[in-house]
Amino acid sequence: MDIKDTARLLDGAGVSTFLRSLPAKPQLLGLGEARHFVEELGELRNEIFRHLVEHEGYRSFAIESDCLMGLVVDDYITTGAGTLDDVMERGFSHSFGAFPANRELVRWMRAYNEEHDEKLRFYGFDGPLEYWAASPREALTALHGLLDGPLPCTMETLDTLLGSDERWSNEATAMDPSQSIGQSADAQRLRLIADDLVALLETQAPRLSAQDRELAELYGRTATGLLRYHHWMADASPARWTRLSALRDAMMAANLRAIAEHGPALVFASNLHLQRNKSLMPLGDQMLEWWSAGAIAETHLGDRYAFLASAFGTVGDDTPSPDTVEGVLSTLPWEHALIDARRLAEAITKPAPRISHDFAYFPLDPAKLNMIDSVVFLKQAVRLSR
Repeated sequence: MDIKDTARLLDGAGVSTFLRSLPAKPQLLGLGEARHFVEELGELRNEIFRHLVEHEGYRSFAIESDCLMGLVVDDYITTGAGTLDDVMERGFSHSFGAFPANRELVRWMRAYNEEHDEKLRFYGFDGPLEYWAASPREALTALHGLLDGPLPCTMETLDTLLGSDERWSNEATAMDPSQSIGQSADAQRLRLIADDLVALLETQAPRLSAQDRELAELYGRTATGLLRYHHWMADASPARWTRLSALRDAMMAANLRAIAEHGPALVFASNLHLQRNKSLMPLGDQMLEWWSAGAIAETHLGDRYAFLASAFGTVGDDTPSPDTVEGVLSTLPWEHALIDARRLAEAITKPAPRISHDFAYFPLDPAKLNMIDSVVFLKQAVRLSR
């Protein structure tokens, strides 16, 4: 099989043809990043999303960013609240607000909503965490405020138990579990309170508006997820980082399932979070292994989940060897191509694994091509923001 027989030009028609080839219309279409902060991929993502909105009925966009901060962006694009500068500063985690393609996407979504009755929605689906984690204050107090009595505690009790936010968000806890307060008496009591509040939410669901119920469920998932994450931040066992990595992706997956209920969504995140196979990461003398958010989401959504993995030829000044998957794909005649990953696996026999000099780039695993629906390939990714 010739490599050209597995690929087509990546344009709107190509995207629609790909969707028609799937067994069902995906509620979540994952577009993975092989590397964050690649401007060419961000611009291509925006083109794909515009096509999905205008021709395929998509109305939601989700990104690997803090789910609570994402509410600021969603409010802006749906109501016009705030300014674009402020939204880009307060509405994204991981420095994603400084990424030019994200700014252009938010600007376009707001402009679209100003002219259409059926509104686009924006979601962050990561937890409020990195390797360390934020205080659960925002999620707990917001959930408490949306519920009616009898409540398991007062707001004053919550405030006392939470204490200063800095003791939760201490970055040193990432490497030193002894500095975490996640297994303190206050934290354990807060976990019980959070559980009671989530149960209370279920009993009061009929009295809440659809919007308030959606918010309350997000706050409940985030509060319980953060407190669980903090608990295991204080764990000193060898399983600590495997458990924390798994918990983060499980939080992502829970948010993705909620987003899927609002209709078809394009999801943009690292390939590692959206892939179907287990994630592997070396850490010291350990090899961490856990299921990704995409794998968990597909367990619940089945063929209503689809995954497009991105891959690049030249990354900065790093060019792939001709015998790697990326090296073979670099011979295609298009700058941007959409490749049937399973047919690609049949066409390329025993490709060499790529060893990239750019440690922020995660090459395609030749052995996992049959777990990808399609590959979004960029021949060059040279405009790197970070």
